[in-house]
Amino acid sequence: MRSELLGQTIVVIGGSAGIGLETARQARAAGANIILTARSPEPLALAAREVDASRTAAFDAKDSASLRSFFSDLPGDIDHVMVTAGGPHYGRALEMPLDEARHGLSADLLLALDVARCAVGRVRPSGSLTFMSGTGARRPRIGIGIASTAMAAFPALIANLALELAPIRVNSIAPGFVDTRLSAAILGDALDQRRDELRATLPIRRVIGPADVAALAVHVMSNTALTGSVYDIDGGQQLL
Repeated sequence: MRSELLGQTIVVIGGSAGIGLETARQARAAGANIILTARSPEPLALAAREVDASRTAAFDAKDSASLRSFFSDLPGDIDHVMVTAGGPHYGRALEMPLDEARHGLSADLLLALDVARCAVGRVRPSGSLTFMSGTGARRPRIGIGIASTAMAAFPALIANLALELAPIRVNSIAPGFVDTRLSAAILGDALDQRRDELRATLPIRRVIGPADVAALAVHVMSNTALTGSVYDIDGGQQLL
């Protein structure tokens, strides 16, 4: 069993399914204590039982007051925070309602900033923050303009937070397509076709799953030499 995280406490924000839940599962197997949060209480309770979480909290992470209250109510210091809450806003930039576009451009960036502020005094100096981003900004396409603009800003924010929060480490993970329930909800009937395309074209000849991303997340948390960077995991998708 990997023991890099033995006895450490990890908060997973957005940990009731997908990458967040799988990260909690792998971190627990590595000996970490797990605190899970999510918006919906019932899926959160199921996930908590699965990973033997020591504590849970159901709230909307993008509500700043709720987020601050969660951190202030923690019973002690923590070692790592992973944020998988949030997600991209897809749609044509010229057709998306302005309020929705404004939210899509800022919501995930402001969430990262809010978590970083809450981490001060609660995350141990040897600890880390890990945020989820994406690779969508690397290649322009119709329908991802708002999402890709927000993703393009993420590396700059991560690098600057790493300097301001030092010695707490700050990093981001940028997946390509990951086979999750969220991907299924976005693609609908086109999901199987997308899976087949990726299996046929990706250099690794398979589809990335939550376990792949979670393994990288556990490594980023435990490797104390890593900070201020974005780590791609896409099976070589950007090479095509």
